[in-house]
Amino acid sequence: MHRRTALSWPAAAVAAFIALPIVSLLWSVSNADAGARDILAHLAGTVLPGYVATSLLLMAAVGAGAAVVGVATAWVVAAHDFPGRRVYEWALILPLAMPTYVMAYAFTDFFQFSGPVQTLLRDLTGQPRLPWFPAIRSWYGAALVFIFAFYPYVYLLTRTAFLERSPRLSEAARTLGCGPARAFFAVVLPLARPAAVAGITLVLMETLADYGAVSYFGVQTFTTGIYRAWLSMGDRIAAAQLASALLAFVFVLVWLERRSRTRLRFHAGAQRHEQAPRRLSGRRAVWANLVCLVPLTLGFLLPVAIMLRFAAQDFHVIDWNRYAMWLGNTLRLAATTSVLAVALALGLAYAARLAPGRLVRAANSVAGMGYAVPGAVLAVGLLILVGALDGRLEAWGWSFQGTLTGTLTLLVYAYLVRFLAVALQTTEAGLAKITPSLDASARSLGAGTWELLARVHQPLLRRSLLTAALLVFVDVMKELPATLVLRPFNFDTLAVITDHLAADERLGEAAVPALTIVLAGLLPVIVLARAISRRDKLTKS
Repeated sequence: MHRRTALSWPAAAVAAFIALPIVSLLWSVSNADAGARDILAHLAGTVLPGYVATSLLLMAAVGAGAAVVGVATAWVVAAHDFPGRRVYEWALILPLAMPTYVMAYAFTDFFQFSGPVQTLLRDLTGQPRLPWFPAIRSWYGAALVFIFAFYPYVYLLTRTAFLERSPRLSEAARTLGCGPARAFFAVVLPLARPAAVAGITLVLMETLADYGAVSYFGVQTFTTGIYRAWLSMGDRIAAAQLASALLAFVFVLVWLERRSRTRLRFHAGAQRHEQAPRRLSGRRAVWANLVCLVPLTLGFLLPVAIMLRFAAQDFHVIDWNRYAMWLGNTLRLAATTSVLAVALALGLAYAARLAPGRLVRAANSVAGMGYAVPGAVLAVGLLILVGALDGRLEAWGWSFQGTLTGTLTLLVYAYLVRFLAVALQTTEAGLAKITPSLDASARSLGAGTWELLARVHQPLLRRSLLTAALLVFVDVMKELPATLVLRPFNFDTLAVITDHLAADERLGEAAVPALTIVLAGLLPVIVLARAISRRDKLTKS
């Protein structure tokens, strides 16, 4: 009982640490005075309907597009064998390494009026202008970016569901006269619906949280509205109200996803038989390659090629001393956050293993919700929290103005709230693989709680902890919204400077920091690809 109490309360403290920015935001909105309510009424009558409409439009388009691309590629790779399949199994997740704002820069260069696509079409048609060609800097251009940046979420989860399907169900459908297409839509796809819904929910949450791409394209969403209210207009109340509205969108998505999981339950039989993939050749193999190659090209190969061209063209104007400074700032923030996140995640996961009470389970659930909160919302919540704290301390006669605002401490705090869930899930997965009998054996030999962690669990968790640190490290490098608001004055990271240079149309100078972020993002993708390869080998053995 003493061990349970000793581990439970620190876990609860970490959960409170994570939830504090969200609580401060909701408290600020719920305790708004008459003036704040007038501002909300003004927002509701002016910009809020546009933000809602654009966000819903983006979510509908991106959700449908990512579902089609993710499910199609997952089915082609999981159920068929064709030349190139082994490469596509891992290559289709490469777009996860590509930040959306980098892809937006590349797509603009490729699809704009002076780009190669419209130039080729004008040469082929003989028309000086193409009025029917959609403008890339629009909501549908942003939707195109999000579809090919986020479809791997759907691909990964749905592919696993397809691989775990029972072949008997498909065989039964065939005996009832269903062709391959009808069997897929009537039997196979409904079985994969929970996985597909989970993947689509992740896609929609990333769409709502994005700032870099929608800002570059001039699309008015909640995130751009929050930054305009806070940074351009200096209106803290309006920013808080818009952030709370965005948070409500996110919570509704999470609730719908969990509800769908409870209502969509499908169970395969206890006996499992491996279903050999269908061999494709000739024209069908060509179509299978096209289904996989198009999203891979648009989501990764094309943006990388364009940014490499930009870097080569303007290589001589790059200020390498400033680049080294930006890189150093980014690495310092990412390393600090990853170490702290892994330490906190290990403590939470270890508490859940040794003291699995309600308090610890609730604490881990709260700590894991941070990843669902957009960076813009976290930034506003933290600034409100720090402002209230500074005001309270000054009322007590202590002058702490500016002690936290605009500091690296506050920025690391935001990163921890946002990305602790990534480290926690990875650590919990690694800890779950350690059999409880090892704990019992170590305790029978006189090992205490901390000796058990240091001498038994920590060596076995080394790979999981390194993976967790790597995932957090790369997420911090890519994070743009929270960094833009909370960073110290005259302190730039690779993500921030890439956004600033691209906004000034200095894409050649932005290419090197952008490619650095992409290169760093490849590391966890490689780890994930190796994990997929090992899992497939275990499934077949």
